[in-house]
Amino acid sequence: MKDKFNKAIELIDYANSKDPNKELWQDKEHPKELLYGIRMSKTLEDFEPNASESVKLAARCQHICRWEIPRDSYEMNKVGYLKWRRYLYKFHAEKASEILTEVGYDKAIIDNVKFLLQKKQLKKNVETQLLEDVICLVFLEHYFSKFSKKYTEEKLIDILQKTWGKMSKKGHEAALKLNFSQEEATLISKALA
Repeated sequence: MKDKFNKAIELIDYANSKDPNKELWQDKEHPKELLYGIRMSKTLEDFEPNASESVKLAARCQHICRWEIPRDSYEMNKVGYLKWRRYLYKFHAEKASEILTEVGYDKAIIDNVKFLLQKKQLKKNVETQLLEDVICLVFLEHYFSKFSKKYTEEKLIDILQKTWGKMSKKGHEAALKLNFSQEEATLISKALA
């Protein structure tokens, strides 16, 4: 099983290494979605080291090949954003399915990874909730700072409240231990007030 898992991670990373979008991290340029997948795996390992293989696979391919479906391919409004997100859930699930089939995973694991990537039964399914907690923690730790420079305080508070609402109590506890700047901590306090 370990060989299958390692091969799947290798193929997911290979797919994401083709991302033309780059992100600077530790003085080195990385393909954006490759870096995101690595951050997802690391955060999952820290947050829930005993996660199932399905959750570990879903975490690594959460944004697989996302650049192929750019945000601006949908209307730049709330309806367009929601349609884009719904389409991405299916797109990521199918991409993951192709890789997991190629390395020989059985239908049960493939179906579970697809289920998780489509965020089914959030708040009801333990593994979907675990994946969502990790997604939110990665956003807060690695992307919120940059994100916060683009929007008004009112919009950021709304985003933080929505993010918080998706998380479990354990996720909240982990989020409050993250290293935020004074400005970010103030925004989070306002959002949670």
